[in-house]
Amino acid sequence: DTMPISSVTRIATKPIDFTAYDVKWMPSSVRMVAVGSTSDGSGQIQVLELKGTNITLLSEISRETPIKCVTFGAASSPERHYATGDFQGTLHFWDAEVQAPITTIKAHSEIINAIDGIGGNISPCGPPEIATGSHDGSVCIYDVRQKDKAVATFRPDHGEKVDCWTVAFGNSRTDSDRCVAAGFDNGDLRIFDLRTSTLYCKTNIKEGICSVEFNKSDSTMDKLVATTLNARFVVIDMQGNPSFSPSLSEPAHGSTVWCVRHLPQNKDIFATTGGGGDLIIHKHLRSESSVKLLSKTNLT
Repeated sequence: DTMPISSVTRIATKPIDFTAYDVKWMPSSVRMVAVGSTSDGSGQIQVLELKGTNITLLSEISRETPIKCVTFGAASSPERHYATGDFQGTLHFWDAEVQAPITTIKAHSEIINAIDGIGGNISPCGPPEIATGSHDGSVCIYDVRQKDKAVATFRPDHGEKVDCWTVAFGNSRTDSDRCVAAGFDNGDLRIFDLRTSTLYCKTNIKEGICSVEFNKSDSTMDKLVATTLNARFVVIDMQGNPSFSPSLSEPAHGSTVWCVRHLPQNKDIFATTGGGGDLIIHKHLRSESSVKLLSKTNLT
């Protein structure tokens, strides 16, 4: 139940010549894909490989438009296809083995801020789908088997000006049950039921939401963590909480909390990253409805 600070060890470091907005591991491999923007405003995709204590560049692609986000969530191990969202609102599907685009879709009218995938290696239940969240305020769901148009679109209310910063799938426990959580710049946290294509619940945490994630995407909704622009994260207990109110609000990092990710092997352990370069590992304490700090490491 405890983890000493020294247990978080840096394995390898590699300088890159572009701003990386997102990095994801390739399923069942020691390879990763980094996406971002170069100094001249073009997009960059790099495939890298961890070899011992070294990170090696395997391939790179330049694009006209900066790329904001990437996911392998809807990919199967044999295919290893991934999806990216760019600054022009375009959704691309790629073959990781040959680094070639498979399909291109104009998904949004403005930048795609966030992307998530499910139905591949992450969760075998249900169809392989991609969720995108955009500056235009909408959340779109795409089935990778029929990429020509969105299977569901959730738009802001008429006249509402919001910016969707983050999306995350959850509740994928059967072939028909699934939801997607979305966080917005105005503090709105909304969960959409994809089985009925309706808003399941909504709350507002009064700060822009940078990242959101369920502790387990392929089981019944349990806990959800949302990180904010103003140096804190909130935990929402999805069980027996009809008001959808946060059960915990915790200050963290002393700066913007950019990201939250749960440990796949233990859904009670999660990590957050902050604007100061800190990586903090936490644990949900179910008996006390609180969170315990396990480790803190500065990566800069």
